[in-house]
Amino acid sequence: MSLQDTKETRKLIMDTAGKIITCRAAIAWAANSLSIEKVQVEPPKAGEVRIKMTSSGICSSDDHLLKGLSPVNFPLIPGHEGAGIVESIGKGVRSVKPGDKVLTLPIPQCRECSSCLHPKGNFCEKRDILPSSGLMLDGTSRFTCKGEKIYHSFGTSTFSEYTVVHEIAVAKIDDAAPMDKICVISCAVPTGYGAAVHSAKVTPGSTCVIFGLGGVGLAIVMGCKASGAARIIGVDINEEKFPWARALGVTDCLNPQNLKKPVQEVVMEMTGVGVDFAFEAIGLPETMTAAWDCCHLSYGVCVIVGWAPQNSQLSLDATKVITGRTLKGVALGGYKTRDCVPQLVTDYLRNKINIGPLITHQLPFEQLHKAFELYHAGKTIRCVLLF
Repeated sequence: MSLQDTKETRKLIMDTAGKIITCRAAIAWAANSLSIEKVQVEPPKAGEVRIKMTSSGICSSDDHLLKGLSPVNFPLIPGHEGAGIVESIGKGVRSVKPGDKVLTLPIPQCRECSSCLHPKGNFCEKRDILPSSGLMLDGTSRFTCKGEKIYHSFGTSTFSEYTVVHEIAVAKIDDAAPMDKICVISCAVPTGYGAAVHSAKVTPGSTCVIFGLGGVGLAIVMGCKASGAARIIGVDINEEKFPWARALGVTDCLNPQNLKKPVQEVVMEMTGVGVDFAFEAIGLPETMTAAWDCCHLSYGVCVIVGWAPQNSQLSLDATKVITGRTLKGVALGGYKTRDCVPQLVTDYLRNKINIGPLITHQLPFEQLHKAFELYHAGKTIRCVLLF
């Protein structure tokens, strides 16, 4: 299934380097229109890397784009949570070489912009998110289908057997990494686990609430548990997720639809004073406000992880902003991606992080539509597509 550093891999590299590759990819021709097509993938230009994908997770952000909830250019190849093997490199690329195992990074690390140079910054200015052009840094695309230019997504486009990304959006990882699973460390794990461990810095004995118990939300649970949180409250309208959540450390599960009061009032009653840490992993202004309202007035920390729809606004009670609570947003756990993601892979290989419970389904790429059906039905945490 995954390519190893074998004669087959080396022959593949020799046969395709410098050439246009025709392969399968999922193309969103418009919102809510997704099909698997034959595409042409150009060789990498200077500073770029072409990758043979081995696996890609389905993230809520992909679904967000496919539903047209954020401004993007169609047609595009979605996907950003990916693992693969470097097939060829462009001029000047030094951090990876053909045959290396890598993860794609939806937030790159150029190591030159104001965000990358600041010790606390990670939202690289060379990202292709907020806004998204769908193009490489030189303003062109590497994909064509039926003679038409196809746009990139998140600068990664991992729903393709081959993709081209910038060197700044690639992390070389340990050769021992299992390429059918490790893709979740490209997004879900740093986004969720990192939000708790690295960004919020959850403290031992603390009380936490997590809104949204999908892949990212349950990775947050893992981070809270690993940090020693004493009480973890999980909030979701899909109760099928509750057994998974409890297995990972959630102590109390709440379905807002079954409550007679707003969930924030229930959480305040459960805790008496409010939580130490609140996490929002859904991306809706109303759940962001609810998470904020769950926090202790004086020292609670509210971390926004979910991606809200375009032009949505967040409204807070201005009279209570001065009380001491902290509201912060975080992308990919606040990690400087090229520096930190490889270490997360190493931590997984050393049994410091267990990504297994996050992956409930693995399907061949041609069953892409079934994978999305499972996602929409709420019957999966992470479904990983295998190439």
